[in-house]
Amino acid sequence: MVITPVGDKNASRLPVPIQVINSSKITNSDKHSDDHINKQNTTVYQSPLLTIEKQTIQKHEQQLHAYTDDPYTYQSLESAPSILPDDTSTSVNNGSSNNGSSNEGSDVAINAAPTNTGSTKNTSIKISFSPLINHQADIPRTPASTMKLVPSFIALDTLGADFVWHTRVYHSGIIIGDRLHGDLIIQGSGDPKMTHERLQQLLYRVQAAGIRHIDGDIIIDSAVFNHVSKDPAAFDNAPLRPYNASPDGFLVNFSTIGIKSYPLDNGQASLDYTPKLADYQLPTTINTRTASCGQARYSLAPQWQSEQLALNNNLPDSCGEHVFYVAYPDAKDFAARVIAAKWQALGNTLSGKVISQETPYQTAKNSKSTQGLAALSMSPLPLVSYPSLTLTQQIYDINHFSNNVMTEQVALSIGAYNQSAMVNSTTKASSVEAVDNKTMSKQTSSLYQFGKPAATDYPAALQTINQWWESHLNTPPPYLTNGSGLCRDCTITAANLSELLTYAYSHPSFDAYVNSLGVAGVSGTIAAHGERLPESDAIGRAWIKTGTLNNVTSMAGYVKGLSGQDYVVVGLINTEQALNATTARPVLDAMLDWTAQQ
Repeated sequence: MVITPVGDKNASRLPVPIQVINSSKITNSDKHSDDHINKQNTTVYQSPLLTIEKQTIQKHEQQLHAYTDDPYTYQSLESAPSILPDDTSTSVNNGSSNNGSSNEGSDVAINAAPTNTGSTKNTSIKISFSPLINHQADIPRTPASTMKLVPSFIALDTLGADFVWHTRVYHSGIIIGDRLHGDLIIQGSGDPKMTHERLQQLLYRVQAAGIRHIDGDIIIDSAVFNHVSKDPAAFDNAPLRPYNASPDGFLVNFSTIGIKSYPLDNGQASLDYTPKLADYQLPTTINTRTASCGQARYSLAPQWQSEQLALNNNLPDSCGEHVFYVAYPDAKDFAARVIAAKWQALGNTLSGKVISQETPYQTAKNSKSTQGLAALSMSPLPLVSYPSLTLTQQIYDINHFSNNVMTEQVALSIGAYNQSAMVNSTTKASSVEAVDNKTMSKQTSSLYQFGKPAATDYPAALQTINQWWESHLNTPPPYLTNGSGLCRDCTITAANLSELLTYAYSHPSFDAYVNSLGVAGVSGTIAAHGERLPESDAIGRAWIKTGTLNNVTSMAGYVKGLSGQDYVVVGLINTEQALNATTARPVLDAMLDWTAQQ
């Protein structure tokens, strides 16, 4: 455990604290209407503190948990409104710059300002304050999801807060009228949040560019990431849970389908699926039974078979209108089926197949049978270049909702898009699958290679993260086996996280970083802090990333003390018995409360 003052209390860089109050303390004239509360899920008052009703937070949480068994996946996929309005989520107290570009007047905890180049080692990093608490800070421990703080910040530093992934669409052959005589090629970029709605926008842009009928195949090129698929059952034997989904160079909707139930009057419920899957049978009705509504694996017992989804339990009648999220076992097959379904739903046709592959497109893929116009080489310029959400928007989901597969995508992207990694990619043949010289020579005349990231795998990406750590910080690097913390062999020390968070405090992208964290007692994975410790002074004054595994409880982030002083807080607790992790959580809640009182 480490608690360290950071910055100058007269020039805080933390957001505006949030005051959580009971409804009885607010006059009727100050209240918003019930209709407004239901629509916005928030009540905001302009005062020295951002004020929110406790019942609003509770109602927001109750609605989420009543509607779905997986509220964090729901909020990521459906872009559900936050408990806090967008216009206040990036506010900074004491007149600090909203873009974090100035540290004037701040007694920063790091002498050398960080840079985005990643090429300079700061040899004089010095913490300005002695820790208030420093207990076993150098012992490596399993961090669970607090590990997400590492790749999310390193991505901000190396790629930039406004970085976007570009998914590009090319074609071979020639377009005549609205018909493509050739293949459509979708070049995956590693975009962490290609939801089914955004994928539909991508395909609509292809249609708007003049293609409605394809006499050929749709080829998905996911070669930006090499051999990153994993066994979804390997970690905890829960392959259907979205948090176990594999990363992919063209990840669609987290490889997850939403199953929404609607009760009928005949002892059945109708089922609807988002997104739809082409050439795959999904049951449209299900019998109901008298039981409590649980997670999908208990309530429905779903099983992905070769050509259909089998639901092996009747639906509990108490579920009512409810949505379950179930991960599909194969990211590439999932993407192909969703694209085929959406292309057809737009009123378009495809004579061939949707093929997902982890190798770059080769014009001569079928040279013996490809004839005439379809044999023409690939277009030198993309037909469509579709930008992702910004990195700032993506890490909000990563840290606020603890999204594992998005973190994996970002961690891999650090290796793929980091400039030094791209320049030196030819020296990493041992960790990246090489493309044969003939294929390379054919592509050098095409802009398909222009601006393309270096293909990467996990060893190469983790090496890039490790090199960044050694170049910027003084503590020995943590041991990562992936970026999300969904691992039992990865370790980090409290001193590691404390130094990283202190370094981030003076960074130009700090606002993006701190606003991605949950607010104690208010939102994110730390929202339950107020239920566990109702009188805590940390409620609304702590921005925290939590971590939980069967034998791990952890918290790390920032706290604004009542004195005005900002603090970095880190607590990592590992146990040998699974139940002790929950028992230990009040210790970390007390850590936040005590720090806020300072």
